[in-house]
Amino acid sequence: MKRDPILTIKLPSPGGMEEFAIHEPKEFQRPTKPFTRKALAAAHVVADPLSAKEPWLEQAIDWDATLAYRRHLWSWGFGVAEAMDTAQRGMGLDWASSLLLIEKSVQEAKSIPGAEVASGAGTDHLAAGKTYSIPEIIAAYEEQCTAIEKLGGRIILMASRALAASAKSPDDYGKVYDRILSQVKEPVVIHWLGEMFDPALEGYWGKKDHLAAMDVCLSVIEKNKSKVDGIKVSLLDKDKEIVMRRKLPKGVRMYTGDDFNFAELIEGDAQGYSDALLGIFDSIAPAASQALSFLSEKNISQYHEVLAPTVPLSRHIFKAPTRFYKTGVVFMAWLNGHQEHFVMVGGQQSARHVLHFSELFRLADAAGLLADPELACRRMKQLLALNGIS
Repeated sequence: MKRDPILTIKLPSPGGMEEFAIHEPKEFQRPTKPFTRKALAAAHVVADPLSAKEPWLEQAIDWDATLAYRRHLWSWGFGVAEAMDTAQRGMGLDWASSLLLIEKSVQEAKSIPGAEVASGAGTDHLAAGKTYSIPEIIAAYEEQCTAIEKLGGRIILMASRALAASAKSPDDYGKVYDRILSQVKEPVVIHWLGEMFDPALEGYWGKKDHLAAMDVCLSVIEKNKSKVDGIKVSLLDKDKEIVMRRKLPKGVRMYTGDDFNFAELIEGDAQGYSDALLGIFDSIAPAASQALSFLSEKNISQYHEVLAPTVPLSRHIFKAPTRFYKTGVVFMAWLNGHQEHFVMVGGQQSARHVLHFSELFRLADAAGLLADPELACRRMKQLLALNGIS
């Protein structure tokens, strides 16, 4: 569909300031029935810019705006993956704030028919920079899992920095996961977060080689398959995900966490497909929802037509250092009017440079995802002015 230019704005580029034409936003339809893929959006949190808390030391969250964003995601047919990496878990959001966020989201979901929440349980209340015994790590996982289940929540079993720092062998991972999985009330999603997202998780499962680590993870899943709904793999490598997907026990889902190659992985092939638990869904919810509806109708050409321009946007947001992708996610929410400021927990709005934001703006326009171009322009100009660019 041809989209007419309706506004222009001067944006910085490596060669200097350039005139850029902004186009009409695309129109996306909300789903009328469930998708044929399970789709969870890892959601960001909205900081409270009026708080007197020191942003590098304490969490100040605007709960109303944060919950409103979850309602936005539910309205497009997504489940919410709560208190995950996208919510700055481990990069500004501590366990106490995470648990409060989980409690509020689980409660909010009860008022919305069909709304789904699955929440991250980890060991991040353990002090960083120390090693722990395996029983101590098990106890830490148990504490968080119990707290979430007490709220009536479902569990996403997050990778543990403490376990990565303390485990002496793959067997230590087996001991921890076997114990936790034996106790959970409902099947969980295991989250294997790669070192590109969190350098502290390098060598997870006791092996630096991803394929060797995969074998360890698969053995844990096979042993506990009745307690595993699925595995979310965030390695940004489609071939490794497909290899693992084909080895999973029957009934265990592969949730893609590949924000580079999600379109083709969700579509799948003759031997299977991936469901999805993605941070990029936070930013592209209307387009992703429309595409998933097309996929449900087996309209593959329109599925790819809608998602194709979102892939370059996602690759830009998640470019190295990948762990700073949260800044792009919040920037998109601000451009589109879902929050009144571009301030983040921990001051993380400073994690990317102005040229990065300018290219993100261009790619968001190409994907048709600047819902209100005039508002997006005003806010982009505010950011440029703040950085001394007029």
